Amino acid sequence: MATFLDTVAELAYCNPFSPERIRLERQALGDEFRPGEAAWSLTVDDPSGPFLNGELIAKKTAKLLESGGRASAGRAYEGAVLYLLYYRYSSLIYRDPGEFPDQPGDWSSYGDFRDDWDRWFGDKDGPAHVFAIYYQMRRAFFSIYRHILGGSPAAARLRAAVWQSIFTHDMRRYRCSLFRRMGDFSTLIVGESGTGKELVARAIALSRYIPFDESKRRFREGPEDGFHAVNLAALSPTLIESELFGHRRGAFTGATQDRKGWLESCPAHGTVFLDEIGDLDATLQVKLLRVIQTRKFQRVGETADRDFPGKIVAATNRDLAAAVARGEFREDFYYRLCSDVIETVPLAAQVRDDPATLRPLVRFMARRIAGEESEDAAAEAERWIAKNLGREYDWPGNYRELEQCVRNVLIRGEYRPLASVDPATPAERLAAELSAGELTADEVLRRYVTLIYARTGSYAETARRIELDQRTVKSKVDRGGLAALRASRN
Repeated sequence: MATFLDTVAELAYCNPFSPERIRLERQALGDEFRPGEAAWSLTVDDPSGPFLNGELIAKKTAKLLESGGRASAGRAYEGAVLYLLYYRYSSLIYRDPGEFPDQPGDWSSYGDFRDDWDRWFGDKDGPAHVFAIYYQMRRAFFSIYRHILGGSPAAARLRAAVWQSIFTHDMRRYRCSLFRRMGDFSTLIVGESGTGKELVARAIALSRYIPFDESKRRFREGPEDGFHAVNLAALSPTLIESELFGHRRGAFTGATQDRKGWLESCPAHGTVFLDEIGDLDATLQVKLLRVIQTRKFQRVGETADRDFPGKIVAATNRDLAAAVARGEFREDFYYRLCSDVIETVPLAAQVRDDPATLRPLVRFMARRIAGEESEDAAAEAERWIAKNLGREYDWPGNYRELEQCVRNVLIRGEYRPLASVDPATPAERLAAELSAGELTADEVLRRYVTLIYARTGSYAETARRIELDQRTVKSKVDRGGLAALRASRN
């Protein structure tokens, strides 16, 4: 009994998307463990939800504690009860938005929760805080579960990394004190275009801690309005400054009234998402550096400081370390951004890890695109991809390209990758861009190495031809560009 409750106590603080959770559940249940739930990847064939192992463990925990195990539980007691209460109340506090899109949580259940709390813990402080943590955990689980798809090990690692970004690697420490300070840590999401960086940012933003007001029996804010996304590449520096910091009337031509920016409008549990942070103007890098350092900012045209209570999440598909080395990105700003880094997973990496993962992704996209015709549309897209692109296709446009492939096949019965549309050869395109002076030195080397490697298929031969060492060649090969080169020859 003690061994079982010790395991349950560890599960209470475990990252649910980690291999550790799988190991502990298997240890607790033995032959009753359901391995089909191990990856916790959303699939169109699994409407029952992912919690059957957890609910079974909670039932066993309750039976043990109520039949005399309470006195001998020892140090495992608190964790075991917290686990039990989570599975007893979390589904009431927050419903799965996929199954119950129009049904809010039942916060009136706090009365029953408080009764159970007093029963198990007596006058121990913190029921409202734990209730808020359960609400956050439940939101975080479904935000990650529904925003980050794929059954491959790479996708599973990404889901675990996002959970860790929300709660840190030590849930006990988070529950005790760090829940108050997570807004002080900026998060940087890196990865290729089309790999779902904004979806990761949204999952983090919708999963922030919101206090529960015990006297009014409600949460102080709702999570849905706390996400503000700004695409920095789509706006001029002046407009970015006004959008983020706000401005005072008369600060510039057209400023006819005072205006709040996103930093000022963001609530304490909110998040400002800065997409394409690698393209940010150097002057604005300095201003945002101050926001992250001091949590203060000024409206354009004002000198009074205002507080920023929320969290900064940024994303880029650029190599910021290389940009720092070239003097294009401030080193001090980079080190302020990278206190928490998440790397998204290219579609090609998922498929390499698990070729079968492409099928459920196609089916999800077909369901969103084709509605009642989704099954036939998905089957048609799968057949076309298998026949014309094959397993080796690297999907340079990632998930965005896969979605457009499904759309193209649905409408025209075929899909033409971008590389096949361009009549120029890769060498001609490289020469044209060199002539126009459009490439940096690093981009020239990367493109040239990739072009030669595509022809030789050998790192050693490529290194011999261009007189570089093999490690440099291997590091410079652009996987997305390589896929486009190979597709252009088909």
